Parts: sequence; structure tokens; C-alpha cells
Amino acid sequence: SLREETGRQRTVTLTDEMLQELRNNADIDSVVKIVEPKGVKGYNIFPHDPFYPWNNDNFGPIYIPQKDATIDLTPKILPLYKKIIRDYEGNTIGVSGNQISINGQVTDSYTFKQDYYWMMGDNRDHSEDSRSWGYVPANHIVGKPIFIWLSFDNFNKGIAQWKPRWDRIFTTVGGDGEPRSYFKHFLIALAAWFIFDYFWKRRKKLKK
Repeated sequence: SLREETGRQRTVTLTDEMLQELRNNADIDSVVKIVEPKGVKGYNIFPHDPFYPWNNDNFGPIYIPQKDATIDLTPKILPLYKKIIRDYEGNTIGVSGNQISINGQVTDSYTFKQDYYWMMGDNRDHSEDSRSWGYVPANHIVGKPIFIWLSFDNFNKGIAQWKPRWDRIFTTVGGDGEPRSYFKHFLIALAAWFIFDYFWKRRKKLKK
């Protein structure tokens, strides 16, 4: 009789150490590392220009602009900073042959008016981040981290290998001096709540 074989291929995110462990597993036929080759333009990759055939695995190098920093401006460099100059900093841009004009004035350099950041998603291979939409202006950042509620070592090695970083759990971020942990305060508050809840329910039960 004939039987259709179902596909057994899986795509997973691994460290080099995990890759080697799987290759040593007798139940696995093969493990192939998937890397987008250099020079092959990826889908929806900044700066969306033929000069830069980049992809998620082979990207850059780039310069991340800082306030008051000046760069040389050429037709090849322009695609990297066109959105900043035009959209974020409110200038008009013209290109005629090898000449670039900003606000009607021919120029071969540009000085940035604010800081910019490069944002990366935590799920590197499945994120639309700065690799898709480029630099983020400082004035577009409307929040900041203030608290770490949980932190582990060996996070990518499986839950059995997790080791809590006790000095980081329930710790403030930023501010002056050393980070301060509120983990003990949390445990005390949690214990107080359970004690209160126990006696409250007991009191209600006695009233009935």
C-alpha cells in the first residue's frame, strides 16, 4: 500500500550550543543553519534602495546620527538619511545629477538637529524594527523603562536551566545611584494580603 509521508521539517531559533546538541541527537536527520546570503536584498529592508542590497542577516554597516554631528552627503549616502532630513527635520531635498540641494541650497554635508536611535525587536527573525523602517528620532520616544519585574540567566536553554537573577528582580531602572530592589517589599505585601484575605473570609464565615 502507498502512504503519504508528512513533512517533518521545523524552523527554530537556536544558539550555536543548542545547534550542536541537536546535531548530536540520533533522532534528527540533519540541522541546517538558515542565513540570508550577503548581497541578496531582503524583503522590506531599510533603506529600500538598490545601492544597499541588505537583508536581516547581512545588514550595514550604518552610522546612527547624533545631535550636531555632520556627515558628508552624496547621492549614494542620501538614501540612508533622506527620511531624517526631509520628514523628521522638516527640510526639502532636491537631487540633480550628483548635486544635492537642501531647502534650495546646494550642499555636500548635513548637520543633524537631534539624536536618533536604532530599535531592534526582541524576536530578531520575526520583527519589523529599524531594519524595516530605519532610525527613530529622540522626540518620538514617549516612554522609558522604570522597573524590572523578572530576570533569568540561561533563558534560551529551557525552563529547567533557568536561574533567577535575584539582584535584578523587582528592581528600579534609571535614577541616581545603585538600582534598588523592591522584591522583599513585594513578598511582605503579598504575605500581608494573604493574611488579611484569610481572616476576612473567616470573619464573614463566622457571621453567617
